[in-house]
Amino acid sequence: MEAEAAAKRTRDSGEDAAAAGISAVIPGWFSEISPMWPGEAHSLKVDKVLFQGKSDYQSVMVFQSSTYGKVLVLDGVIQVTERDECAYQEMITHLPLCSIKDPKKVLVIGGGDGGVLREVSRHSSVEQIDICEIDKMVVDVSKQFFPHLAVGFEDPRVSLHIGDG
Repeated sequence: MEAEAAAKRTRDSGEDAAAAGISAVIPGWFSEISPMWPGEAHSLKVDKVLFQGKSDYQSVMVFQSSTYGKVLVLDGVIQVTERDECAYQEMITHLPLCSIKDPKKVLVIGGGDGGVLREVSRHSSVEQIDICEIDKMVVDVSKQFFPHLAVGFEDPRVSLHIGDG
């Protein structure tokens, strides 16, 4: 696996993994380590790696976690877990939309997992939803592994634009 190879290169070179910002699957665990959070790591037990690929933009991984369900990881950073995705998707969507009287048009930059689209589509006043996602692989992987999130792409008000937002 790519993450394991990066971790091995770091170990072999004597470089500190945390300093390098390495996130890896190490004996059954995925650990997100970032210089943004010095002295911390967020680790999840990996039951099974379901997908691992490299797009033109980033590495993409989906794994089944013992406690968080399916997990989407982009470039070593956890983006979505089945267990807690609703907290993020709902807050980032409903707070802004509820602050506008009868929103008609919504533009989503990024959001290739479809969760924000799912939440936007719950607003009946919205007539048009445009999403601009640079990485088609994220959309495809979400449709395959996170259909409860990607359901937003099926809304007839949605227009998907693959490109840089």
